[in-house]
Amino acid sequence: MTFILIPIVDSVTMSFTSYRIGNLTNNTPGEWNNFENYIRLWNAGKLQSAILITVQFVMITVLITFVLSMTLALILNTKIHGARLLRSVMMIPWVIPTVIAGLLWSWIFANPYGLLQYLVSVFTGGQVTNFAILNSQSTALWGVIIAALWKQIPLMTLLLLSGMQNVPEDVLEAAKIDGAGYFARLIHVVIPHMRSVIAATVSLSIIDNFKQYPLFATLTNGGPTGATTTLAVLSYDEAFVNYNYGSGAAVTTVWLLIMIVVVFIFNRIFRRADS
Repeated sequence: MTFILIPIVDSVTMSFTSYRIGNLTNNTPGEWNNFENYIRLWNAGKLQSAILITVQFVMITVLITFVLSMTLALILNTKIHGARLLRSVMMIPWVIPTVIAGLLWSWIFANPYGLLQYLVSVFTGGQVTNFAILNSQSTALWGVIIAALWKQIPLMTLLLLSGMQNVPEDVLEAAKIDGAGYFARLIHVVIPHMRSVIAATVSLSIIDNFKQYPLFATLTNGGPTGATTTLAVLSYDEAFVNYNYGSGAAVTTVWLLIMIVVVFIFNRIFRRADS
């Protein structure tokens, strides 16, 4: 616990100081400046923009990941031919390091010679020849979301599948005998028995996406024109591009607080629904 709390307290303290590269090289403490870092970031519009993009990315990614993972888990839970092989193959995206996955998707999205551009050109009969998903403000975030889904769905699928396979067979059989159809059994038997697994899995997914940085760094680096500048990207830029460590710590503090609040709200809503 000490190793967790000390860096957090140090980062929060630094966020209220003017701590730059000179303080680091000279090993001198930063000058206390109260909320100046927060006010400057807010007045510049950087903080609220990064918060909005981060929350948007997390909510969309977690929701789509859960829906698709639950669907795949239901399919794999049936006695389909080759289910064991499919479970092994689908873990490949999760095993690949995130940076490598980002580079792979940057090649797929590359314009004009990427795989996506080629497929779009084929399906449109050569009418669309400039489909640059990462170069447009309206689509760049979706490009990162697609890469995140490809990376995260396999693990969530297997976690949900493990919870699904722990549902008592006798309860399912009893519901079937009582005349409950497939979807009735899913809603009233399977999902209630999986509540703890779902809560833990979704909470981990929220945290994982809040701290997502490698995909943004390799795919867009916060661009175009700040369209994918999340709190993670902004924190890195302030600390290691602008060499303003106090400002970077301020972003990290806001980032941590929002993540805690979102996870807390999710768990409260989930427990209330459970009760």
